[in-house]
Formats: sequence, structure tokens, C-alpha cells
Amino acid sequence: MSKSKRRIAKGLVLAGALSGAFASLAAAQTPQVPADPEFASDADIVVTARRRAESAQDVPIALSVLSAATLDATSTFNVQGVSQLAPSLQFSSSNPRNTNTTIRGLGASFGLANDGLEPGVGYYVDQVYISRPAAATFDLIDIERIEILRGPQGTLFGKNTTGGAISIATRAPSFTPEARAELSYGSDNFLQAKASISGPLLGDAVAGRLSAAITQRDGAFYNVTTGRDVNELDNAAVRAQALWRINEDVSVRVAADYNRQEPNCCTQVYVGFGQTLRPADQQFPALAAAAGYAPPSLDPYDRLADVNSPIQADQELGGASASLDWDLGFATLTSVSAWRAWSWRPKNDRDYTSLSILTRSENPDEQSQWSQEIRLASNGDDAVSYVLGAYYFDQTIKARPVSEWGADAARWLLGPSVPANLLDGYRSEAIARSQTTSAAAFAQITWAFAERWRLTPGLRYTWEEKSATYAQIVAGGPAVTDPALIARQRSIARPQSYAAAFTDDDVSGQITLAYEPNDDVMLYASAARGFKSGGINLAGLPTLADGSPALNSAVVAPEQVTTFEAGLKSRWFDRALTFNLALYDTTVEDFQANVVDSGPGALRGYLANVEEVGVRGVEIDAAYTPSDALTTYLNIAYSDGTYEDFKNGPCPLERIGAGTTACDLSGRPLPGLSRWAVALGGEARHRSEGERAGEFFLGADATYRSSFYSDASDSRYALIDGYTVVNARAGWRGDEGLEAFVWLRNAFDEDYLNFVSFQSGNSGLILGSPGDERAIGITVRASR
Repeated sequence: MSKSKRRIAKGLVLAGALSGAFASLAAAQTPQVPADPEFASDADIVVTARRRAESAQDVPIALSVLSAATLDATSTFNVQGVSQLAPSLQFSSSNPRNTNTTIRGLGASFGLANDGLEPGVGYYVDQVYISRPAAATFDLIDIERIEILRGPQGTLFGKNTTGGAISIATRAPSFTPEARAELSYGSDNFLQAKASISGPLLGDAVAGRLSAAITQRDGAFYNVTTGRDVNELDNAAVRAQALWRINEDVSVRVAADYNRQEPNCCTQVYVGFGQTLRPADQQFPALAAAAGYAPPSLDPYDRLADVNSPIQADQELGGASASLDWDLGFATLTSVSAWRAWSWRPKNDRDYTSLSILTRSENPDEQSQWSQEIRLASNGDDAVSYVLGAYYFDQTIKARPVSEWGADAARWLLGPSVPANLLDGYRSEAIARSQTTSAAAFAQITWAFAERWRLTPGLRYTWEEKSATYAQIVAGGPAVTDPALIARQRSIARPQSYAAAFTDDDVSGQITLAYEPNDDVMLYASAARGFKSGGINLAGLPTLADGSPALNSAVVAPEQVTTFEAGLKSRWFDRALTFNLALYDTTVEDFQANVVDSGPGALRGYLANVEEVGVRGVEIDAAYTPSDALTTYLNIAYSDGTYEDFKNGPCPLERIGAGTTACDLSGRPLPGLSRWAVALGGEARHRSEGERAGEFFLGADATYRSSFYSDASDSRYALIDGYTVVNARAGWRGDEGLEAFVWLRNAFDEDYLNFVSFQSGNSGLILGSPGDERAIGITVRASR
């Protein structure tokens, strides 16, 4: 039996077992209840964007909120799918470790992965901050809601939210027995099974919840070298929770989760050739001809790869948490304790061809963190309300980067003047370790100083200590004694070791003024200052003239973000129309990015600070529900982001000559940011009464993104054309909890690229990852 068939069989067995068991248990214990209405107004959802329960429309913050009903209706099961509904959020991932999640264009050093840096978009699950960007690539299971907070959230959410925060709330254990099960099958053997069960474990004192999911799909590309599909999906997740009501005032919620991915992934396909300023014999056409190489296809949408080294993107993420809520009468005391760990075990062929150039380039990681937060939030609706708290975070990362070059590397990277085998078997191995300790205290108050007027100031003090070591050795390859040839090898990889540490502190905060002329309209204006922690380069440093590392480049300064924002939140026509508007202007000082060292030594790209970056824009979030039979939404984000001052930037591919040089990118667009992003859609329903009451429904969702640069250099070869993706669905939703529908993803089979990259060595080879082709499938869902 083939691997894909085994996976399908395994998934069907698991789905059947879970569905049958849960449905039987639910039928035995619970009465029938109507299914949740799809696309109930997300403006009505209670959120915790300010660490207290409030209606989304009452919060003077630009935010997007997606309910469980919306996620289910649109079959959204990961952050990439969330970005199609929330246009200010942009997601890009060449592999889980190299994942960039940005809000308003900020939050990631685009195109880079460095263990010494933290992301600028905070990722939270049930109030627990998860540090590594790869967390955003796992499936979302048993979700109650997702809040996307736009702009700096430094007061209540902490140091690494200069772009914003993604706050995910999972369904809590219920004392009323309930069960849910879902099974989907579609194109390319897409198989997804989800199930959850909840109910009392010990009378009305303890309730439990168990959730599980798997997602599998054959590869999106075909590798002509190995004869198998690649870039597949193979995900599994499980979460167990318990809720203990000690008494009417005190409750404790504990949870543990485990997430696993083991796909044959991730490679890229040929997109094109970009001419550089290097000699013709050092550019891709001549190099390929000399090696007798031709790409398997010149059309990236044929989705043909030809890598000749093993690839994998195996990772595990898991942890445990305990949260306590104690109602003291005048206020609620909350404690959130958590431990988490991430393991990353990749295999990569980084020349992305059937040649043996860079046959291995891997960065296995082991990360662990633990955190403790304590908050005191006032109860009631007094003239003055407050949230006070303290936070502690500790993280350890251990990495063992490995790179190895093959028989074709010397000619491809160094030219014909060196022996053809000079780099065959040459490799570098490194050990990188980092330790981060951070502590903070924060306070925010809301003062209703006059009727319908509220003033909300907040401050956060953060202290942080970070230390790291890096040691790299080189070995392998032919025995070489000629100093000139040794120097050529060392130009590819050289021994290097260093240690760095720093201690820093910062005061961040915000102030918001809100006015409500009536119960359905709120105007607000705010100023916020955010802080993204500094970092330590953990991928090697540029070198001085004597070959030693430039230690002054080891530490990357923190980002400082200042945002001014004005907004409107409103409802019209008996609340059938929700219309929200936000205008903002953001300045980032010491933006963390990929720069080029122009000192006396060898010129190399590394992480450092850009003096200033600016982003300004307008966001519209609208939803119209004229009746129970129709719901629609329209979300628009206009963003204008630029490198305001970036004189020492990486040169675009078309300006690279025989040696690396620095280029002035001041005034150029910020990479990874579309000027226009739009999400619109809706659902029409027709009610049917009778013995099997329910509704037929037809829904569609469209996402548009204008062009954006996929590389920090803003090369014209890295410009991704704008695209539109349309998804559709049609089916039946019964009052007794049974739902079945067919779905289309990328219904019009739009050809578009998720990202492009350039082959190491600046040959001019352009690689990339096309978006998924049109897919059709069916989903059956039951809840009791």
C-alpha cells in the first residue's frame, strides 16, 4: 500500500472512531440543539483585547475578530487561511522556521530566520505567548474565536507586539455535555478529521474537554528526480483540558497540547532568471549550460521540482498551562502559568536543483519557554476601571546549523579558476545557544471623565537580559594546502566563534480618547509606543580584514515603534450594518532587517538595524446583515510602507556585480506589504421547515492582494504580481446539528506566487512557491 493510501486509511479510521464515539456519547447525554448560526455578527463577540471581557464594538482598538462560526463556515483551519479574511494580516512561509507573519507590514524581518530575534507580531493561545514563528503554521483546533489586534499592543500584551497581536481563544470545558465531529475529503487526497468532546467529569465541580485533529494532503509539487510528490501536508494535533470550579468565585483551567507535522516538504520550483552585473559566465544560463543542467519546466505553474537531496519539515510543538480566575468582588485576580517546547528537525536541498551545489542547509532547533503572568482587573462599570499586572518569561534555544556543498559547487559559486572538486564534501557545522529572561510590570486605567467620554492611559516597564554563544567549524572537502585555495574555501564558510550578551529596559505605553455620541457610534484617537526586544545574531557575523568576526555587529538594538491612530466604530440601520474605520501613521526606529556590512572585511549580509521605517494607511471593516437569509462583509486595507532611511541595505539582484555591495534603499517600499488588500464575501440561506428543519446555504469569499516585494532588497525580480483568490461553498445545515457541504478553493484556478527567492550565490536563478491549484471537496460536520 502506498504512503498516501496508508495515510488516508489511517485518517478515515481515526475520523470514524472519533466521530462514532463522540456522537454516541452526545446522543446519550444531551438534547438536540440548533446549530450555531453561521456568520452571526462578529461585532457582537465578546473579546479580551484589553484583558477584560468586552464587546468588540466597545473596544477603541483597531481589531478583527473571527468567531468559531465564521471559521467553520469558511473552512479556515490555519493562520494562512485567517489572512484571507483579515487583509491587514499577511502570512508567508517557505518552511515553518522561515515563517513571516506581519500586521500592517510590520512584525518580521522579512525573508529572514534568525534564532536571536523575536517576532514583532505576538502569537497567543489562551493568554499564553508562544515565541517561535513556526507556531503559526500548525492547525487551529476547537477554536472559540481569533482576535487580530492591529498596531502596537505593548501595554497589555508585552514586548514583541510592535506590529500587533494574534490572540486565539480555544473552547473551554463545558458542564453541559457536547460533542463535535467533522470529516473533509478533497482534491489531491486532502483529508481532514476533527473531533471534540466535553462534559462534566465530577458533578458540577470539574469539567473536561478533549480535542483532536489531523490534516493530510498529497504534495503540491512533483519531484521529477525522485518520482514522488513533495510539499505535502501531514499534521496532527490533540488538546486536553480540565476546568475546576473550586467555588462560585474561584476556578482553575488546566490544558495540555501536542502538535506534530511530518510532511515531505519544503522545496521551491523554477520561476525564472534575473540578469545581474556579474560576468556572463557566472550567471545562471552559462552555469547551467556548463553543468548540462536544464530545469524540469520553465513554467512554475507546472509545479515540477527536481531536488536530489532529502527534504523534510518535521516539527513538534506542545506544552501545558494553568490559569486561575479569582473573583474578589471589587476585582478579578488572574494567574496564567505556562511551559512550552518546540522541536524543529529539517532536511533541505538549498540549491533547489538536481545539481549538487548546496546539498544540505539545515538549522535544527530545540526551544523551550516558561512564563508567568498575574493580573488584577476591576469588576463592574465604575467611572474608573483598571488592569494591573506583572509578567515573567524565560526562553532557551539550542540550534545546530549544518551546511554541505557538493560536486557542482566550486564551478557554480567560485568559477572555473579553482579545482572543480574544491568544495565537494566541504561543510560547516555550528552550535548556537541563546538564553532570554524578561520581566515586566504594567497598568492601564479607563476613566469615564464625562458622559460618553473615556480616557485610557497605560504604561508597561520591561526589563530583559539576553545572552548567546555561536561556534562554527569547517571540515570535509579535498585536502588543500595552497593558501589561495584555502581562502577561496573560507569565502564560502569559515570557522567562527563569539559570545554576546546585553541587558536592556524600556517603558512603552499608550493613551486613547474615546467619545460615544450615541449607543451605536464611537470615535477614538490614540497614540501608542511599542517595543520589540533586541537580538543577537545567531547565523554568523561579517568579518574584519583579518577574518575575525565583527563583534560590534553581534547585538541588534530593540525596535521602537510609535503609532498615531484615529478610528470610528459604528452600527447603522437597526444594527444591520456594521462599519468600522481606522487611520494610522506608524514610525519604526531601529527596524530589525537584513543589511550589508561595508567595513574593511569581506562583505556579507547579516542582521542589524535600519534607522527608520514608516507605514501609514486606512482600514475599513464592514458587515451587512439585512435579514437572517443574507450576510455579507467587506474588509479593506490600504497600506503605504517605506524604508524611510536605509542607506546600507542589501542590493537587489539586478545591481549585484562581481562583489557584494551595499545599496541605498531609502524611500523604497517595505517588502511583504501589499498596498491594497481586500477580503469580501457572504452567505445566502433559504430556510426549510418540517421534520428535518434547517437551511440550504450558498457562500463565497474572495481575497485580493496587490503586488508586493518578496525580498528585503526590493529587487524587480522579487515583485509578486497582484492576485485574486475566490472560494465557494454550498450545502445544508440542519437544526439538529448535522451539516454537509461541497467546497471549492481557488475556484477560478488563479495562478499566483506565494513568494519568490534567489538561489544562494547570486547566479540569477529565481525560485518560488506557486499558490495552491483549484481544489474541490466535501465536508460533513455534526454537533450535539
